[in-house]
Amino acid sequence: MAASHALLGILAAQGTKHGYELKHEYDRRLAGVRPLAFGQMYTALARMLRAGHIAEAAHQRVAGPDRVAYRLTDDGRSELMAWLAQPVPPSPHVSAPLFIKVIIALLATQDETVARALLAAQRASHLEQMRQLTKVKTDGKAPLSELAAADYLLKHLDADLRWMATTLERITAIRAEVLA
Repeated sequence: MAASHALLGILAAQGTKHGYELKHEYDRRLAGVRPLAFGQMYTALARMLRAGHIAEAAHQRVAGPDRVAYRLTDDGRSELMAWLAQPVPPSPHVSAPLFIKVIIALLATQDETVARALLAAQRASHLEQMRQLTKVKTDGKAPLSELAAADYLLKHLDADLRWMATTLERITAIRAEVLA
């Protein structure tokens, strides 16, 4: 529901906006986050309308179909503030595709060299992304929100690299356990 709450926050900050403007602001303000797909945005808007978190403010016709402008309701502001007050719970489960691929590589091939090759390729990919993010940080042109996103991603990539190193140290034992 984070996309819906982000859209509520944009409406709270900027007032009445139509769907295209909301999507543009979401993508611009949340650099580093996966861009919001139009279908996802309009689904979120419909859900927020049904919940009473937003209301139609105006209809505009500009060379094409009608554009609906939305405004935040009092219920929407309350929902936004309640969401902002709640900490994000740490995930109790491993959901990383890399973890799944390592275990399945060991299970399906019964060969730790496949898992080692996968981890080596993934390490190279992570290091390349880290180089690109570090360049964003050092070129001095990125806005602070983009720097914050780069810092966030760099910390996660670093944690992944440490996990990969530990997993490589244990790969023989992990293989034995997976195949038992």
